[in-house]
Amino acid sequence: MRRLNKRKALNLVKELDAFPKIPESYIETSSSGGTVSIIAFTTIAVLSVMEFFVYQDTWMRYDYEVDKDFASKLRINLDITVSMKCHYIGADVLDLAETMVAASEGLKYEPTVFELSSRQKMWQRTLQKIRRKVQEEHSLQDLLFKSAFRGSPTALPPREDKLSFPHDACRIHGHLYVNKVAGNFHITVGKAIPHPRGHAHMAALVSHDVYNFSHRIDHYSFGEPIPGIINPLDGTEKIAIDHNQMFQYFITIVPTKLNTYKFTAETHQYSVTERERVIDHAAGSHGVSGIFMKYDISSLMVTVTEQHMPLGQFLVRLCGIIGGIFSTTGMLHGFVGFLVDVVCCRFKLGAYKPKAVTALDGHINNHSVPILDDCEH
Repeated sequence: MRRLNKRKALNLVKELDAFPKIPESYIETSSSGGTVSIIAFTTIAVLSVMEFFVYQDTWMRYDYEVDKDFASKLRINLDITVSMKCHYIGADVLDLAETMVAASEGLKYEPTVFELSSRQKMWQRTLQKIRRKVQEEHSLQDLLFKSAFRGSPTALPPREDKLSFPHDACRIHGHLYVNKVAGNFHITVGKAIPHPRGHAHMAALVSHDVYNFSHRIDHYSFGEPIPGIINPLDGTEKIAIDHNQMFQYFITIVPTKLNTYKFTAETHQYSVTERERVIDHAAGSHGVSGIFMKYDISSLMVTVTEQHMPLGQFLVRLCGIIGGIFSTTGMLHGFVGFLVDVVCCRFKLGAYKPKAVTALDGHINNHSVPILDDCEH
């Protein structure tokens, strides 16, 4: 009784077989089918390898939300060289709340030479070229995010030659912590002094003949510095055409959280608009000579997350490639074979060519009725 039940169960399973086996004696192979099979297998192999590379790759997803952190401090990192001696200029920050942050709290003044060496000029040209490419193609920014902390530092390399002429410039570098509100970082003539209504600079004792606000921005960023990230102002160089000239940079800062498979960091991206003009009170162009970087902070925060294709999705796509190519090539092979049969039958070509009947004496009877395949029934 148990054996009978097992046989019934096996027979039921066999009837549900969706992949019936065809005896090899019923299978007919052809050269055209072999050619199509080779093309199909080659296409499957190529597409499978390409799909594997896509599976290995990652991409960056951008999410936006309101920035709720207004209590923390904002860090400003800078490395700027001005073509004036250090005792002539001063740098500080004045924010929207009339809070002044003196440069002595985190910045260093270092006498240097404004002219770069040959290796430094090559570094600057390379940095400017990369920065322009990043601005033109946003996908390069994603690549920089992925390679952050692994890339080379973007700091200006030291001089390889010895100075043969005196210092004519001042390098201001370091970092400052300011309130997370709009503000104005500026470098102008004279050291900054506190004032009940804001602040002032002791510029009265400096002659206008020494004014020269030609400058080079080797680095300017906000937040914790991340090696390998290229900022919009890195490598910028401006040459003053007049002693009394104002350079203005209008900066919009966007708080950014960076989450990759290698690290997690909180930093700030920014966009910048530049403007420069000569101060001429007689012509109505008023202002103060110097370098002014006015920044504002966006209320939105960007979260950049590195994503990867799930294994299940990769397997589904791989099965789709294999099954789709097999089905498509099979249908195309059958359709082309059908068209060939129709053409050959219509024009009596190949296997459909008429065959003459041979007489009993071995001679061909040209007057006999030809025997045709039944393609014209």
